[in-house]
Amino acid sequence: MKFPSIFRTASPNRFDIKPRYYDPVKEELEQRTSRIKKELEAEGKLGDLDEADRLRHYETGIRGAFAHHQGIRPRGNSVLASTAMLRTLIFLILVGGLAGYIYFGPVIFEYLLYIVLIIAVGYFFSKLKNKSKR
Repeated sequence: MKFPSIFRTASPNRFDIKPRYYDPVKEELEQRTSRIKKELEAEGKLGDLDEADRLRHYETGIRGAFAHHQGIRPRGNSVLASTAMLRTLIFLILVGGLAGYIYFGPVIFEYLLYIVLIIAVGYFFSKLKNKSKR
């Protein structure tokens, strides 16, 4: 039994698939027809095409698109470019801050701030140095 409420509860989504009809004979016939048309055009036996037929020749094909994929390209040679290295650096700063706070007290945050500032300045200077080389 459902109690009355002022809030609407979400109902579960239903899975609804619409099947597509595939006719291999019709597909083969269309491919053969288009191939023969292209051969006749190349030989010059077929007249000029109208605009709709001309546009059909420039369709994109996805069939071989993934075969030409080169893989993931590296972003750069910088040590801090990788996400894992950045996560590790943040983790070490947090653990160092916690351990320093336990052993030295709140003074450690000043030291960590200076260390992070020195690292950041060094990083930005190295970026500027790399840009000047290009």
